[in-house]
Amino acid sequence: MKAHVVSSSLPAIPGEVLVRHAVQRWVTRLAGPLWVPAAAGVLRFWGGYRIERLRALRRQFASIRRETNGPLLICANHLTLVDSFIVAWGLAPWWRLVFQSDWLPWNTPEQTNFAVGPASRMLTYLAKCIPVTRGGDRRSVAGVLSRLAYLLSRGDLALLFPEGGRSRTGRVDASSGAWGVGRIVGSLPSCRVLCVYLRGKLQDSWSDYPARGEHFHMAMCSFEPKSDYRGARRSRDIAQQIIGQLASMERDYFDGRQ
Repeated sequence: MKAHVVSSSLPAIPGEVLVRHAVQRWVTRLAGPLWVPAAAGVLRFWGGYRIERLRALRRQFASIRRETNGPLLICANHLTLVDSFIVAWGLAPWWRLVFQSDWLPWNTPEQTNFAVGPASRMLTYLAKCIPVTRGGDRRSVAGVLSRLAYLLSRGDLALLFPEGGRSRTGRVDASSGAWGVGRIVGSLPSCRVLCVYLRGKLQDSWSDYPARGEHFHMAMCSFEPKSDYRGARRSRDIAQQIIGQLASMERDYFDGRQ
C-alpha cells in the first residue's frame, strides 16, 4: 500500500499505518457502548466531578462543529493526566460519543504515563490515542504529527496540549508553546483551532488527578491562526498565537474570581 502525503512539511504516512488507524476507529466505535458510559460514570460518580454550565458548553461546541467546514483542532491547557477525558466529556454527552464516535477526538498521551500495561494500552487504544514520547526521536514525533494532520484532514477531531506537557507552575506558560501544534495547523489549509481552558476550583498547581468532588470551569474560543512566515518560524508563530489565546482565557478566569 502506498504512503500518504499530507503536506510537504510533514513526513509521508506509510499505508499500513493508515490501515491501523482505520481499524482502531472501527474498534473504538464497536466497543463504545461498553467503555464510554463506564468512563463517564467514573468521572461523574467515582470522581464526583462537575463542569459548570455543561449544557451550554455542549451546545456551543455543537454549534462550532456544525459551522466549521475545514479541519478543527482542539487545543487545551494541561494540568492533570485525565484532562483529555474531562475535555471530551465536557464537549459532548456520553451517548453522543457512543453513537457518533467521530465526536471523540484523537489525542496523544505521553507514552510513559499511559500504554505501559495491558489494561492501560487497551484503554488508550479504545480512546483513540496515539501515544508519543515527549522529547523523543524527532522523526517519530514528526510521524505522529503527520498522522494527526491526516486524521484532521479527513474530518476527524484531534486534541493537543500546546504547552507540550503539564504546566509545572499551575498557569499557562506563554513561552512554552510546542512547535508541533503550529506545524500541524500550518500544514492544513483553513484549519480552525478550538482553544479550551479547563480549570478545577481546587486546582492550584499540576497533579496526576483532580481532587475528588472537583468542580470545573471550562471555556472555549474558536479562531483560525494566520501567519506570513514560512517554515519553522511559521510553526512557532502559530503555536504562540494558540498558547497566547489560552493564556488570555486564563487571565479572564482569574479576573472573574476577584
